[in-house]
Amino acid sequence: MREDRQLRRLALAVVLAAGAALAPLVMAQTEGGGMAPTEAPPVVNVPAPDAPAPVTAESAIPVKNLLEVIREGGILMYPIGLCSFILCIFVFERAIMLRRGRVIPRPFVKLFMQQLSEGELDRDQALELCQKNRSPVSEVFAGAIKKWGRPSVEVEQAIIDAGERVTNGLRRYLRLLNGVSTVSPLLGLLGTVFGMIQSFNAIAVADAMGRPEALASGISEALLTTAAGLTVAIPALIAYLFFIGRVDALVIELDALGQDLVEIISAEAQAERGARSKKNRTTAA
Repeated sequence: MREDRQLRRLALAVVLAAGAALAPLVMAQTEGGGMAPTEAPPVVNVPAPDAPAPVTAESAIPVKNLLEVIREGGILMYPIGLCSFILCIFVFERAIMLRRGRVIPRPFVKLFMQQLSEGELDRDQALELCQKNRSPVSEVFAGAIKKWGRPSVEVEQAIIDAGERVTNGLRRYLRLLNGVSTVSPLLGLLGTVFGMIQSFNAIAVADAMGRPEALASGISEALLTTAAGLTVAIPALIAYLFFIGRVDALVIELDALGQDLVEIISAEAQAERGARSKKNRTTAA
């Protein structure tokens, strides 16, 4: 029993001595005598493997002007540019020449037909008015006036002949627009072929497989020429279809006005008008 008590006292003395040795360390780490806070481990920011890099002013996509784009597109960009220049010129020209007020000036047509119906104009006066007006509809009228007093078949044939000449003038340069709409995408396709040939040559000669920067030049040329060719061809085709529709509408209106003129100056119309006038005079007497 004594030995147990001595062991307990020895253990208690060891514990007290250890506590007395650790007390200064605890007091040094504790502020105000409290317990020291647990220090958090440092946080390491590990970027996600698939997270995209933020876009800054230095990494923005570069903007190129038109001359640089044409230069990168290759030599075929120049004929495509020439096609676009031709398209702009002749679209502007046809838009002016195919105005309804120029082809069929309504004041002239209305006054001319009214004077003919009322008998205020003879053959020479009517022909002089048509030659002074110099519009497409006046050319058709002049062809009919030259057959004044002839049978209606001859007058109609004169109108058809004059109408064909006028129609050819109205359709001038429309084939050129159609040609631009056909040639431009072919030039773009040829540029695409040249660009792909350049890319495959880079693969064969410089071993550029797996190096996109070595293939970028040829692919860029292929895509730029294709885009340029379609950019010119689509407006050209739209302009061609629009002007063809306008010419057809004007020709139909010219034909209708020509038929009205036949009913005024043909031999049958004049005979009928003379018989009606004679009947009126007889009735009045």
